[in-house]
Amino acid sequence: MDSQLRSAPTHLPGPPENTPDNPPRLPRPHPVPRLARPACTLPGPGGEDTFWADVRARGGTPLVGPDPRGSADHRAVTFLWRGTAGTRAVQVLPNKLGDPRDPDGNLMEHVPGTDVWHWTLRLRHDWRGTYDLYVDEGDGPGPGTPAYQSRLRTLRRTDPFNPRTLPHRWQAEPVSYAELPAAPRAVDWEPRPGVPRGTVTERTVASARLGGSRRVWLYEPPGTVRESERLPVLVLLDGEHWQPRLGLSRLLDNLIADGRVPPVAAVLPEAVDEATRWAELSCRPEYVDFLADELLPWAAGLLPLSDDPAHTVIAGQSLGGLTAAYAAAAAPHRFGNALVQSGSFWWPVGPDAEWLTRTLAGMPRLPVRFRLSFGTQEWVALPAARRLRDTLTALGYHDSSYQEFNGGHDYLCWRTELADGLVELLGR
Repeated sequence: MDSQLRSAPTHLPGPPENTPDNPPRLPRPHPVPRLARPACTLPGPGGEDTFWADVRARGGTPLVGPDPRGSADHRAVTFLWRGTAGTRAVQVLPNKLGDPRDPDGNLMEHVPGTDVWHWTLRLRHDWRGTYDLYVDEGDGPGPGTPAYQSRLRTLRRTDPFNPRTLPHRWQAEPVSYAELPAAPRAVDWEPRPGVPRGTVTERTVASARLGGSRRVWLYEPPGTVRESERLPVLVLLDGEHWQPRLGLSRLLDNLIADGRVPPVAAVLPEAVDEATRWAELSCRPEYVDFLADELLPWAAGLLPLSDDPAHTVIAGQSLGGLTAAYAAAAAPHRFGNALVQSGSFWWPVGPDAEWLTRTLAGMPRLPVRFRLSFGTQEWVALPAARRLRDTLTALGYHDSSYQEFNGGHDYLCWRTELADGLVELLGR
């Protein structure tokens, strides 16, 4: 980045106030890619035990088979549930592969006389995603009643035949996931023996800007930093999920050991809860003040952090992605790189929609690099994302980048996108 482009804090117009705490209610533009025929032979009455044993022997659910239309880059993917005598319905919701206009389209079919329930999609072979199962075991009002679908969505279950899970964002039960053969794998997140490990500490930071305190996770890279050196720094929002649940430190340890990024410090503030997250991660000047004027100076008192915006990355997902981009626009003197994943650039719902994109369009080019990535299944976020991409291109942000991956609004995808983004923005 050209050092002559560095600037003082930017005075942005005030963001909209009292906005709804929900994304737009947009219909899915394309049908969910259902297949009538499953990717396996289903059993008849009496053959269930052999069938389920074979499912486990094949590595568990979902089952993947060739595309019945003969395409080499697509697969048939069958989700399964082993029901009971009381099971009335099973709904499966792969991330962003449901249609809110047609919730019944995500209901599994039952093989008569057996305990087998099934549902099959046709997906490109680089798809990956988490998914939820909702199982009605016969209590309460039945299908067809007015409140049935909303009640069904309270009956979430983890897939017992799938050994692959991720921690859920807000719930204790983990979430199952699937990866097709050509999907990127999160190998950089796997612990490796012999790799030097950094140190993670959990602390509490007082904030006059936010009127309280926040838990923060601080990652210090392995090794000794020379007195004259200053560490690049990553500020990653939603810290209580990225470190305690997902183990960000393993990723940083591996990237540093491989020489793909230099030794980097990471500062991870918590989002607290959903209500606080909506209130603070929606283009709030006081939150940017907290990050730039309180959190980073506090961290610099503990670690030798660089104060060069070109060596500082702010990263976030969803509302956190919106906030990362907003923070870079509001404080380019502190945040020279914004790593934005599935950012909520539709925000807010209503007449001020896509406020940040319109604000950036009316400003001169800032000394900031944006690294944007979005899932092709994110039908709500994707149109606004592409308009932001085009706006940045028109403004001359030629050192920024934009990627789309075959997935949804999903930490499974964000893990590898985060690794790729850090290498792009901080790599040697």
